[in-house]
Amino acid sequence: MTKIITNFFATILLAFLLSFVMPWWSVMTAALATALFIPLKRAAVFFVPFLAILVFWGVYSFVLSSGNDYTLAKRIAVLLPLGGNPYLLMLLTGIIGGLAAGVAAVLGKQITLIGNNK
Repeated sequence: MTKIITNFFATILLAFLLSFVMPWWSVMTAALATALFIPLKRAAVFFVPFLAILVFWGVYSFVLSSGNDYTLAKRIAVLLPLGGNPYLLMLLTGIIGGLAAGVAAVLGKQITLIGNNK
């Protein structure tokens, strides 16, 4: 249980720090790194980074959008089939980032398994 919590918060912290110097895919780098150094088992390898980035991007987009009264988020939500709902856009943003992080974490786990076999 402590590895799960440690991985969760390490993924969020590393993604936050990397977001200052790297593009959007820095969440994948953060998830891969935490999967390499804080190994998890079974489905937790995917779901812990998925939830960490979902929370991180969801909160981050909420904070950024609340600064301008959700103007840009509302306009983008109109372009997508979200009915103009900015909160659905924030959720969708978190889900997409979480999927990218989860896949990167599974790759990190596979790298550790290959390294252990040699």
